[in-house]
Amino acid sequence: MAAIQDQVVVVTGASSGLGRALALELAGRGARLVLAARRLDELEATARRCRAQGADALVVQTDVRREADVQKLAEAAMEQWGQIDVWINNAGVTLFALLEQDTFEAHQRVIETNLFGSMHGARAVVPIFRRQHHGVLINVGSVLSEVGQAFVPSYVISKFGVRGLSETLRVELADEPDIHVCTVMPYAIDTPHFEVAPNSTGRTPFAMPPVQEPEAVARVIADLVEKPRRTRRIPRFVGAGLVAHALFPRLVEHVLLDALRRWHLAPELPERTSGRAGEGPRERAHIHGERRPRLGTPRLIAWALVRVARIEAGNLWRHVRGRTRQLPTASAAVST
Repeated sequence: MAAIQDQVVVVTGASSGLGRALALELAGRGARLVLAARRLDELEATARRCRAQGADALVVQTDVRREADVQKLAEAAMEQWGQIDVWINNAGVTLFALLEQDTFEAHQRVIETNLFGSMHGARAVVPIFRRQHHGVLINVGSVLSEVGQAFVPSYVISKFGVRGLSETLRVELADEPDIHVCTVMPYAIDTPHFEVAPNSTGRTPFAMPPVQEPEAVARVIADLVEKPRRTRRIPRFVGAGLVAHALFPRLVEHVLLDALRRWHLAPELPERTSGRAGEGPRERAHIHGERRPRLGTPRLIAWALVRVARIEAGNLWRHVRGRTRQLPTASAAVST
């Protein structure tokens, strides 16, 4: 792919968080932007900041859960510029709740936004890419596209689905060498979603270290526009954690659950404990959030190593005790 300069780039979820950071990064590189989100006022605020950098920015109010909205988004881009070079499926929401908590509809709204929204985007832009014989589709997944996590089940399910969407499209487009499908899988990002997401856990969620700045993730995604890759984990070292999970799944899952209970969810009640995932009037339209990690990365690593040692010691003790119980007693041995 050529440089981003003058390419037409569609970004969904551009009103806050990573989407706003991404729009500003692309604006700085000279892209012609089509910005989509539900909140028109905050979308316009993003567009103003992009235009201040000299970029063209078209605003299209869009609810990605509605396929008709997403089709209109693609049509607006084509009417404005006659082409779409890049489409970034970024819109996403979270619900903090165990799978059995909250209503099923609350979980469903997360799936509809994160997964169905990405499917709607692909259905709208892939036919355009086919006619052009070029284009880059970037699906924003998560490290949770590859490993499970407690307290956000619908988010995890949706992000696994986003990765599946990318894998499917790569096969469908295998005979189109200039159409690229990229999956971005970032670790925790410092955005407002920790404080604005609906929450039924009764506890306050905080980011887990090492939390990333949205601007850093936006730079990596923008780099993919210029040099597409099938998969990009951000940061790269999260791959080591995935290897550890593949080798020692039960142990890693046990430590992860303990870490989430202790460091991800604070015992105090959040300010807002209910709401509708995907309904954004109360959301803070900022790039950064306010719930930074409660501990640093070195302390988390040290804690995890100690926890691993204790879990393994407990497993060894249970094994030895179980073997001891199976040994025959002295009297039983004599009687035989």
